[in-house]
Amino acid sequence: MSKLLEVYSNGVRFENPFLVGSGPPSTNAKVVARSFEAGWGGSVLKTFSLDHTQVRNIAPRYGKLNEDGKCIGFTNNELISDISCDEWLQYIRDLKKSYPDKVIVASIMEEPNQARWQELTDKVVRAGADIIELNLSCPHGMPERKMGGAMGQDPEIVKQVTSWVKDASGSVPVWAKMTPNITDICDPARAAIDAGADGLVAINTILSLSNIDMKTFKPNPNVKGVSAFGGYSYKAVRPIALRMVGELAMAFPKTPISGVGGIVDGHSAAEFLCMGSETLQVCTGIMLDGFKMIDKLKAELGSILSDHGMNNVMELKGKSLEYFGTMAEMADRLEASKLKTKAHTGNFAGDNIVEISKNLSNTENN
Repeated sequence: MSKLLEVYSNGVRFENPFLVGSGPPSTNAKVVARSFEAGWGGSVLKTFSLDHTQVRNIAPRYGKLNEDGKCIGFTNNELISDISCDEWLQYIRDLKKSYPDKVIVASIMEEPNQARWQELTDKVVRAGADIIELNLSCPHGMPERKMGGAMGQDPEIVKQVTSWVKDASGSVPVWAKMTPNITDICDPARAAIDAGADGLVAINTILSLSNIDMKTFKPNPNVKGVSAFGGYSYKAVRPIALRMVGELAMAFPKTPISGVGGIVDGHSAAEFLCMGSETLQVCTGIMLDGFKMIDKLKAELGSILSDHGMNNVMELKGKSLEYFGTMAEMADRLEASKLKTKAHTGNFAGDNIVEISKNLSNTENN
């Protein structure tokens, strides 16, 4: 299966397209090593900065949205790493020595300060990171310092920061991680690409609230009765993530995309590939199912490729993009066809709304 799932993105070889996403599953060298032993193609390290002392993590910081006893959505108030930059640099050196064929992506974040961004960039390049991911998109982490999503919502700052990092990164590829908490994700993406970004990552988590306890009226999670909106992930965000990845792929067809947002099995992985992703990142799924889920991901994706007679996973890339158009085009095709579908809203009449809604659903491939 090695050649079947092998991917080259920005000239970097991935033994398979699956990366551990930045977060708790990549929170230190020990846990990253465990993911590599399990079979993941690479890891995006938990985001770190030059000064870890200003990071004040909380507990509890996770909340779940359950349906029928199963988690479909996950909210976190996780901040960036509270481990020092020097320790992270040593982690990178040690991991590259022990696992030379695995891809190490250093996720970095700083205030909009050129000297700090470039100092951090130089350090991770010298440590041996294969790729740099710019965390311009964490929705809740230190917005008062214009870090994360507060930065990624401003295309001018995105362009500025990306250019700073590119000037200091040498030959190491730079990926810009996009925020979904914006009207048009293509605006900051265009700014990043104009500044030289080698790839895009989409999406980060969606600012949200998972649920409220009706006994106490307190939101979850909370610390001593106080809460804040967090980042929403897992299965429930996948439709939004797929849409945004597709928008980016259609707008910037030459730019590699690493897709993130609710990948839990081979089918959902294939969906992101079909919408234009080259690599795939998983974070919440690992937190709920463990690193061994990689076996299922690889086996199921490999099966889909075999079913279609494909020799490499990149044959799936962008496979579904040709089927997107406008509402007007859809109406024109319906009217030109011989189908007798009644699409007029006048057909809705009281109790038949459930039946009509079912009939208007896409129940078969066409």
